[in-house]
Amino acid sequence: MIAPEPFFEARGTPFSEYHRIRALTELGHTVDLVTYPFGRDVIHAGLRIFRCLRPPFIHEVRIGPSLAKIPLDAALALTAIRRAATDHYDAVHSHEEGSVIGVIIAGILGVPHLYDMHSSLPQQLSNFAFSRSPLLTRIFTWLERFVIRRSKVVVVICPHLEVTVRAIEPSVPAIVIENSPGSGDTPVPGSGARVRTEFGVPADAPMILYTGTFEAYQGLDLLFGAARHVLARRPDARFVLAGGRPDQIASARAAADEASLSAAAIFAGQRPAEDIPSFLDAADVLVSPRSSGTNTPLKLYQYLRSGRPIVATRLLTHTQVLDDEVAFLTAATAEALGEGILAAVQDPARANAVAARARHLAETKYSYEAYLERTRQACAYLTGDVEPQIAGGIA
Repeated sequence: MIAPEPFFEARGTPFSEYHRIRALTELGHTVDLVTYPFGRDVIHAGLRIFRCLRPPFIHEVRIGPSLAKIPLDAALALTAIRRAATDHYDAVHSHEEGSVIGVIIAGILGVPHLYDMHSSLPQQLSNFAFSRSPLLTRIFTWLERFVIRRSKVVVVICPHLEVTVRAIEPSVPAIVIENSPGSGDTPVPGSGARVRTEFGVPADAPMILYTGTFEAYQGLDLLFGAARHVLARRPDARFVLAGGRPDQIASARAAADEASLSAAAIFAGQRPAEDIPSFLDAADVLVSPRSSGTNTPLKLYQYLRSGRPIVATRLLTHTQVLDDEVAFLTAATAEALGEGILAAVQDPARANAVAARARHLAETKYSYEAYLERTRQACAYLTGDVEPQIAGGIA
């Protein structure tokens, strides 16, 4: 397995990689993971971790495309080639841009390749505001097509990516495996009291919680606009944001101050994954204000299991999982998002019913058993034990 990420860190793709490995080993496979020189080691039966060398002057890697990834991926490729020359492998399984390395190695070894597609490579350029260069976009588009057409199986994390794969190469089976197991544990009732005490949120004050990164596409500017709208009618409301790098928190805090939210916006910083359930228990409402993108946020699956009402923008990034039965969906405007939050706060009976339906959805469609079965299906296609049934471009 080739993973061009810091493994393990408590963020989206590394979570997904960890749970892919967990499922593969439960199914009887062993995994040699080739990854970046950053992150903490994970001890897991059936897993060996091989880290590439750290290029000079590079001490971390941020989420999304970056110049630091160029030398890191070169070092990753060398380590992957050494592993391929040293040991015998039945398949190559690669994530994100590591798939370019993966299909080449798989081709040389004459073994099947599985592409674990967490996002569209060209779309990352705009989602992370990395580049608007038409040339770079064309290169990333070509690379994505190159990888998909040379993979035996593609695993995707949401239906939109399944459509992308089928448009490029209908003969390659695309298996949707949502990142539901990678979204953490459910809250323990009563554990949130400590969080409210730590951040000075009164027990009777509505607490609106956001968890996740502070990247531009997450829509924090929309959330701050919505907060002003909410506070005009519920001045006791508090908005707690768990996540963000220190520099991003500083920028977000400045934006909140400019919006006159300094008393209501609370920045909890990046928290260990094991802390998040307590934050969920403390909250009255959970928000996902994304303003762009198409991939489903990892946090949605943990939100669904939490027993708390979800307020989210009515965009494809959310509606692949959420509908009006399990969430308060709103237009992607500050006023509409604010009204959605107020509806969840001021109508507890409706909010509880919506949250109960959300939890039921998580326990049925997004259970670990369903995740494991989909992983088993992908492996069967990869090894040729089962031939995918393809009709009209649908696998």
